[in-house]
Amino acid sequence: MFMRIKKLAAGLFAVVYLLCLAPASFARQQQSDRGTLRGVVSYEINGEPLPGVSVQIVQLRRTVETGDDGAYMFTNVPPGTYTVTTHREGIPDVARSVTITAGDDSSATTTLDFALRLTGLREQVTVTASGIEESTFESFRSVTSVNALTLTEESHPSIGEVLEKEPGVAKRSFGPGSSRPVIRGFDGDRVLVLKDGVRTGSLGSQSGDHGEPIDVLSLERLEVVKGPATLLYGSNAIGGVVNAISRDEQASHAGLRSYFSAVGSTNSRQAGVSAGIEYGYKNFLFWGNGSGQRTGDYQTPAGSIPNSKTRVANGEGGFGYFGDKGFVSASYNYDNRRYGIPFASLFEAEEAAAATAELSAPQQIVDEEEAQIDLDMRRKNVRVSGGFRNVDSFISDLRLTLDFTDYQHRELEGANVGTVFDNNVISYRTQFDQRKYGRLTGRFGFEGFARDYETVGAEALIKGPVDQKMLAVFGLEEFDFDRLKFQFGGRVETNRFRPGDPGLPGRNFTGASGAAGVRFGIYEGGVLLANYTHSYRSPALEELYNFGPHIGNLTFEIGNSNLTRERSDGLDFSYRHLTRRVRVEASVFRYRIKDFVFLAPVDDDADGRVDIEDGLPVARYLQGESRFVGADVTANFDPSEHFSINLGVDMVDAELKDEGTPLPRIPPLRGRISFDARYKGVSVRPEVILAKDQDQIFPTETRTAGYTVFNILGSYTLARPRYAHVFTVNAFNLGDRLYRNHLSFIKELAPEIGRGVRFGYTVRLF
Repeated sequence: MFMRIKKLAAGLFAVVYLLCLAPASFARQQQSDRGTLRGVVSYEINGEPLPGVSVQIVQLRRTVETGDDGAYMFTNVPPGTYTVTTHREGIPDVARSVTITAGDDSSATTTLDFALRLTGLREQVTVTASGIEESTFESFRSVTSVNALTLTEESHPSIGEVLEKEPGVAKRSFGPGSSRPVIRGFDGDRVLVLKDGVRTGSLGSQSGDHGEPIDVLSLERLEVVKGPATLLYGSNAIGGVVNAISRDEQASHAGLRSYFSAVGSTNSRQAGVSAGIEYGYKNFLFWGNGSGQRTGDYQTPAGSIPNSKTRVANGEGGFGYFGDKGFVSASYNYDNRRYGIPFASLFEAEEAAAATAELSAPQQIVDEEEAQIDLDMRRKNVRVSGGFRNVDSFISDLRLTLDFTDYQHRELEGANVGTVFDNNVISYRTQFDQRKYGRLTGRFGFEGFARDYETVGAEALIKGPVDQKMLAVFGLEEFDFDRLKFQFGGRVETNRFRPGDPGLPGRNFTGASGAAGVRFGIYEGGVLLANYTHSYRSPALEELYNFGPHIGNLTFEIGNSNLTRERSDGLDFSYRHLTRRVRVEASVFRYRIKDFVFLAPVDDDADGRVDIEDGLPVARYLQGESRFVGADVTANFDPSEHFSINLGVDMVDAELKDEGTPLPRIPPLRGRISFDARYKGVSVRPEVILAKDQDQIFPTETRTAGYTVFNILGSYTLARPRYAHVFTVNAFNLGDRLYRNHLSFIKELAPEIGRGVRFGYTVRLF
């Protein structure tokens, strides 16, 4: 395997060498045909200038840094319309559009000032949607971006808890430590979780009690791409992508920058700290960060939920060289977490069904330590990245990433190790960015991984190891006709499974995905978008080969090695409006998936009831045709500079078409309304979260009642040019409402968290 990767890397760098020597494909414009862009970057709350902010013209890949007075300037800029972004650690990136005119006098100078706000931004940046930095308003895909300060305010030990308030995103859980995002009703292997654009190597998609090794306190932002993102990221992204971005991996800065964050909560006795440092010298940058977080058993209006505690520790260090035309970096990350699986011991016994029916409150469970089941997760990661940029050639930029992950988690039954899961993954990804030629630009590349997976122990669902390999090539192109833009692309991917058990057949899957989109500017600040996607997904390893009692999914699973690939056709229509006072994004979607893989209840004895094996309902992986229809809307109104109104609504309806049966764990209709009152550095944000009852249910599910929850969030920011202090408070579930999450595997036993207050503090030194 290592020899293959070595040969692949050698061939790649040979291609890069030739491409970088290729002649420029178009002539340079004359100096008199160009213009100047200048401006000042400052804090919105007090007008203080911000030095050391990176300002970039995205399409030209040109970057400058603001001086002590917060000023920046680009000269010799070709006329045209560009996206200009700002970046500084700890402050959310902002994107603005500007038109540059030509000339050799002062009339050719364009001014664009930025007033940065630490919270509540409207014009954000994404790198996940199309593989390059762009504003969320310009993206063809619907994107949610959550910044670092919001992550501190909403700090949780798992990313599902953090993202559940975002329109189009719900959470699946088997307790707070294992919570994982569900995007537009898609879960498991159909939602891909990335760290800085590369797979985490975790097993979070396989089971409801498996979490993701993402430390939210150390992130710059979390980006969620809603809808199929298979072209750039693979068949696992048929439902969407969550990308955890820790830092800008292609840029350096001079001097010292650092941060420190702390959180604490009255409910669950939460406490956590995180600290990081970066030091730049000439073209070199060195960085390191570490964090720790713990929670106890959380409290609900019905009482404490036993064994819902969590422990998280994370550390990372790295260095890099960042020149004008090239860069290389290396990093090492270690993540260790242990969390309880509430009530899992109930389902270990053959009497589980009867015990569950008799329970009326969590207090009826005897919290004996020897009966508790915990999950102890450990992830080691080494990453090397490098590439070229701003090359005067057909290929202007290139990025290569080689990533090795050693992942293991142990399921602990009291002091005993029950089952051990090992997952070692070598991933590689290369992306070439084309220089804009006329109205055409784009990017293409290849990626793949080699995975060694094995489970050992009492509940090993697959006998022996399984070797999986994936290889894919992709391309994404865009035509820009100013108000009208077209985007299209394709991906070919092959997956190969080789089980070590001779009784299990090897399988090969190859498929193609394609997409086309159009973006039409109907007026200044208003656009309509339409996207069509044809996606392919190979069956997941667990869908092919699992056999046995699976507590994490509350079923006795029977895999199906005869499964075929899934094929999805999706339509997504969006309307966006962005002005100084109003931002609206509304999307409606419809996806049809042929040969959709799902767990079907088994009734082999034909007694009209689902068969029970080892105390769990028996289910077999089958295929059918499914349909997902829904919408998500966000709207932000600023009646004045000191007051905002924020709205969010989402809904999804999903069913198996042949039977008309609703699919399991589909989120109900939800809404959110909040208000933001601001004065200088103070912000107060009351909010109401509503959910309708969910009675469109799968045969093995039960109805979940609707609910209304009240929260109040607040922050105070003390901002200066070289530092910023931010104090946050989050008073949640003020009415101590008893409510349940329809997507929780243990919703009947474990309601959601009760009343509490979370405090946060962050200081950033620039």
